[in-house]
Amino acid sequence: MRIISGIFRGKKLNAPVNLPVRPTTDYAKTGLFNILANNYDFTKISAIDLYAGTGSITYELFSRGCTRITAVDIHAGCIQFIRQTLLVLKAPSSVNTVKSDVMAFLERVTTPVDIILADPPFEITPAEELVEMILSKDLLRKDGVFVLEHHSKNSYDHLRGLKEKRKYGNVTYSFFSPEKTI
Repeated sequence: MRIISGIFRGKKLNAPVNLPVRPTTDYAKTGLFNILANNYDFTKISAIDLYAGTGSITYELFSRGCTRITAVDIHAGCIQFIRQTLLVLKAPSSVNTVKSDVMAFLERVTTPVDIILADPPFEITPAEELVEMILSKDLLRKDGVFVLEHHSKNSYDHLRGLKEKRKYGNVTYSFFSPEKTI
């Protein structure tokens, strides 16, 4: 895996082979971050990386200037690798990790953030539960976005808050926004 852009652009990171992950391709990650970069100043936002795996999304956010990031994964080996990598990258303590089940973590969160990204295992994508939890608990700031990475064969067009989708090969990103009424 490599970091695509920012201060660590081109840096290669070698995750242990025994981690239960499906890394996001550079192609899909580039597309995602092009969209996000057009809408957010990474130096001014906060983010949560759910199902963080190897931490690829976390490192990309940090490399682009985001310093308020929480990476969440249930696998101890994934969290250990992310922590070690963040030390190597000299990330501040505001870039942190949480070993937890994602839904249990979301139950405890009370502070809204700008971006929440989720890359759950394709075979168990809990899309409905994630969208409902994030939107009903107001975990996104007014102009925030929840980005769900999922297999392109799955469609979540019926879920509330869906604003757009982008397909990159077998991967689709579905973007959900808060539905604020005036």
